[in-house]
Amino acid sequence: MLASTEKTPLTIFREMKLFIIVWVGQLIASIGSSITAFALDVWVYEHTGSVTQFAFITLANTLPLILLAPIAGLLVDRWDRRWTMILSDLFATLATVAIGILFIIGRLEVWHIYLANTFSAIFVAFQIPAFIASISLLVPKQHLGRANGMLSLMNGTARLLAPPLGGILLGMISLQGIIVLHLTSVFLGIAILLLLRFPKASTPAVAIEGSSFLKETTYGLTYLVARPGLLGVLIISAFSIFLVGGVQVITIPLVLSFAPVTVLGTILSLFGVAVLVGGLLIGIWGGLQRNMNMIYGCMLLTGVSLLVAGLQPSVVVFIFGVFLFFLIRPIIASSTQAIFQSKVEPLVQGRVFSIKGAIEAAGLPLGYIAIAPLAEVFEPLMATDGFLAGSIGQIIGVGTGRGMGLLFIIMGIFTISATCIAYFFPRLRLVEDELPDVVDGVAIAIPNPDIATDKSSSNNDAVPLIS
Repeated sequence: MLASTEKTPLTIFREMKLFIIVWVGQLIASIGSSITAFALDVWVYEHTGSVTQFAFITLANTLPLILLAPIAGLLVDRWDRRWTMILSDLFATLATVAIGILFIIGRLEVWHIYLANTFSAIFVAFQIPAFIASISLLVPKQHLGRANGMLSLMNGTARLLAPPLGGILLGMISLQGIIVLHLTSVFLGIAILLLLRFPKASTPAVAIEGSSFLKETTYGLTYLVARPGLLGVLIISAFSIFLVGGVQVITIPLVLSFAPVTVLGTILSLFGVAVLVGGLLIGIWGGLQRNMNMIYGCMLLTGVSLLVAGLQPSVVVFIFGVFLFFLIRPIIASSTQAIFQSKVEPLVQGRVFSIKGAIEAAGLPLGYIAIAPLAEVFEPLMATDGFLAGSIGQIIGVGTGRGMGLLFIIMGIFTISATCIAYFFPRLRLVEDELPDVVDGVAIAIPNPDIATDKSSSNNDAVPLIS
């Protein structure tokens, strides 16, 4: 059954109006930030010629999100989320201003960009969970799928537009002009937030009796461990991102084994289109009423898409398989996020979502680290005179790139198998039935996860998180 099929587009717009206004402001800011990030990436590569130093930018952008997740989540739950977003955006722009000044006076160096990206990422670590945790207050439960689809659409749009626009603008207005554009877009997003008021959760502040700062900062992880269904959903989400990292790290060498570099550029652009279409699809459709059914089905399709992509050294076959892979990814992200938003109490969402974001963020580099070495192992096995040339090679072909093709197939088979096994875990399959809905600030008494599973404790020992 489709979610909210009886409602007209106008009714849906009215119910999501506040979120849509916030989304538009964040979309504008995201596009400006992505164009600046692209321009700085180009500047670093042009001035160093080093892929390694280029890769350090990704590390500078990612590491603070992982390391600060527990503290950021705790503070997001204690602070006003709208003001957290405003101040995070504002302070993050200070690094961009510094880069612009250094560039104008001719003193900009590569290490300045690493430092600036790290500084900005510190505040992004607060902005992201504050925004995501606000969605369940801005959007009725039946529209969470649409809202999360719009988030994927926002990210896909920014990533798709940044390279072509960044390339054009670099030639027209140079780096300092792009920085001015970036600041303008961010301040527009901030202005929209200043004009709005977010609904407040109807529950009082969360308190964990006798808790230490360490216990509160690790509360998000403790919360998930006490709810194995939610933890299982997070593992699936992180695994899907792990697969994205694996696909990205071997796509370029695999495609170049059977197609010219001009075709590679087209293929990479199509994958950006796939993410955009997937986000648009789930944003309009809203998904199924049971998000777990959507997740299971999409993970099975993910496995099939990877299997197909590795079957033959064919541009058409590869595009079909990996386009489907990236098309599905926003749907999985939207469905997993909708479950978390509808099952996690609004006043602890900052802590839980920060841990969730950190674990998911780690999936991408883990995919790079794990899959790239395996490609080096499989390539010799599938060479013309390789160990597997006379067996599997008779089916999928031999030579350059076939080892990576086999790796795609193995990833696909593993994904299908793991999804089928996961279906038989009742805590995961029934997570939407077993955990109560807590959207719109509904007060649910939840015991302290430290003792929630301790059957020997009396009822008086259970400390309500939300009363």
